[in-house]
Amino acid sequence: MKNSLKTVTAIAALTLGMAIAPVAFAQQAKPTAPAANPAATAAAPAAGASKSLQELLERVRQGRAEDSTVNKQREDEFRRAQADQQRLLQQAKASVASAEADGAKLEADFQKGELKLTDLQNQLQERLGSFGELFGVVRQAAGDTRGQLRNSIISAQRSGRDVVIDKLAQSKELPELKQLESMWAVLLEEAIEQGKIARFTAPVVSIDGKENNSEVVRIGPFTAVSDGKYLNYLSSTQRLAVLGRQPSAAAVSAGQDLADATSGMVDSAVDPSRGALLSLLVQTASFRERLDQGGTVGWVIMVLLVIGTLMSLERIITLSMVASKVMTQTKSRTPSGSNPLGRVLLAYQENKGRETETLQLKLDEAILKELPSLERGLSTIKVIIAIAPMLGLLGTVTGMITTFEVITLFGSGDPKMMAGGISQALVTTVQGLVTAIPLLLLHSLATGRSRAVVEILEEQSAGIVAEHMEKGK
Repeated sequence: MKNSLKTVTAIAALTLGMAIAPVAFAQQAKPTAPAANPAATAAAPAAGASKSLQELLERVRQGRAEDSTVNKQREDEFRRAQADQQRLLQQAKASVASAEADGAKLEADFQKGELKLTDLQNQLQERLGSFGELFGVVRQAAGDTRGQLRNSIISAQRSGRDVVIDKLAQSKELPELKQLESMWAVLLEEAIEQGKIARFTAPVVSIDGKENNSEVVRIGPFTAVSDGKYLNYLSSTQRLAVLGRQPSAAAVSAGQDLADATSGMVDSAVDPSRGALLSLLVQTASFRERLDQGGTVGWVIMVLLVIGTLMSLERIITLSMVASKVMTQTKSRTPSGSNPLGRVLLAYQENKGRETETLQLKLDEAILKELPSLERGLSTIKVIIAIAPMLGLLGTVTGMITTFEVITLFGSGDPKMMAGGISQALVTTVQGLVTAIPLLLLHSLATGRSRAVVEILEEQSAGIVAEHMEKGK
């Protein structure tokens, strides 16, 4: 393209030169002044113009020659590239043909391999015979044994036993004799350890989450105790953890005796469910939690129970002491002002010279003065007995209101959300009855003691009046 542009430029320059040359020649041929030799003057410009055109023509010819050479080189390069492309195309076609031939051969080999594999599998099934059933039984037994070992508390003492069993349960090949013997040994060891009481050191997770190596006493596959505290076996991590809430004091004491014992017979608590019952202790509410479930009404009832109990005990003890003094006074003829009967007798001594009717009124007055001290607090206890069940009913109503509010807000899909209100309703009812029933018994006992003392006073007063009337006669 560049050479063609040079050629066109040269031709255009040549044409322009041929057009300008006569003009220049004519301008130079026009005489401007007389010359001595006109012929010489005209010949000089003609010779210069011929020389310029000749140079231009040579340049044009040279440019054409150069363009022809370049074009020829380009054509040669194109022919060589075309030959190379043709050669590469032939090589690609040959490679494709070879690959197709190899693919067909591999396909044929694959088909033959499939047929051979099917024949070999059929032969394997025929030769296995009863061994195939044995393999299935072994895998099933290994799977059951693996689950048993992971959930056994014995694994806390002998860890890593399930590794061999796990490989056997996941194996896809026939078990070897060594593997079967290993499984038999593990099962035998488990059976033997289930009948032992073992003492060993193992990591124990405390309530605060810290893990410390502690001495553990294990009773077969059922219960484990460390430092007098019962442990729970975590099958997911194969670790022992202290129960969040220990059983009753008697069971804890038995566990401590077991941990301290080195020989002989020791009483201890055993969980036959292998930890399930002990784990439920965490979800069982304690006495304080039961009281908290009653809410404010429940605590008011418990305060009334304490007040009523203290008042009843005080009345019973006081009236018992008064009755004892009165009985002592009945055996003595010397009146004492430290007991009600003695004070009644003193009133008789002060008024025994009066008439019978007046004397009886004075004795009645003395008895009436003793009644407030003998009956003090009994009415208050009776009020508490009447109020406690009513407060329990109030707690029941408020608990049910809370339950219905929860149902309104969250529905009845989750029973745990309704448990708070139901617990309050039931606990306050129990608290009201627990308060009223014992206080009713204590009130009856205190009232009986009071009435017994009053009856003695009235009996003695009647006897004194009768004796005074006999003397008057």
